[in-house]
Amino acid sequence: MRHAKRQAMAQDAAKTKGKKVKRSLALIRGLAAFFVVGLLGFGGYQLVMHPDTPLPQQWNPARPLAVSDPVTPLTTWKLNRAVADTTTCLAAIDGFASLQVMTDLEDSGQCGIAGRVDLRGVGQSRLVPFETRCAIALRMAMWERHGLQPAARDIMGTALSRVEHFGSYSCRTMRTTAGGTSRMSTHATADAIDISGFGFADGRRISLLRDWDGADADAAFLRAARDSACDWFRLTLSPDYNALHADHFHLQSTGWGLCR
Repeated sequence: MRHAKRQAMAQDAAKTKGKKVKRSLALIRGLAAFFVVGLLGFGGYQLVMHPDTPLPQQWNPARPLAVSDPVTPLTTWKLNRAVADTTTCLAAIDGFASLQVMTDLEDSGQCGIAGRVDLRGVGQSRLVPFETRCAIALRMAMWERHGLQPAARDIMGTALSRVEHFGSYSCRTMRTTAGGTSRMSTHATADAIDISGFGFADGRRISLLRDWDGADADAAFLRAARDSACDWFRLTLSPDYNALHADHFHLQSTGWGLCR
């Protein structure tokens, strides 16, 4: 009986010791994991923030958007950050657009332009001057460089030299196929631009109204332009959307991702 009791006590002691050892090992593993994560975090911070980091700018989330950078999965995130602040937006577009910074415009409680610029060109392409928001100007610069110029070279065999438009700012309500509405248009805050056509370095000119419905290079370029606009604008409407857009692309800096 005493032997059995001593044996049970020994087993209990062994179990207690085993639990202590397991707790100690778990604590050691936890501290080791914390230490490794800390080292990785410190190393990641140094990789991103060090002035001599080998991480390319386009892959570095701590570096601001540059229009000329190659496109990466971070580009859209950087663009959205840039257009959210006028100062950041102007810094991003500097050197990639011909524009004049203007004071903000407030026509009424519903109409006005925050971050107002007079835009005259983006990249290699001229524009008839128009007033808009910096957000639209920056999105157009990204579209021109990463969408329109590559399409012009690949499809038209020449460079894009002109982007034609119907303007950006207009203090008005929305138009629908059923008639007018009381809801204000995104043009009332210059959060949209209507693009009507394009000109090229070899003198050719194409328009949506004339060239959208076709099977030639002109129509192919217009569809490539529409598709690439969807990468840089939050909402893109083309002649495929409805008859009201038969002669232009409606491109918004705000929206829910519709591309049609």
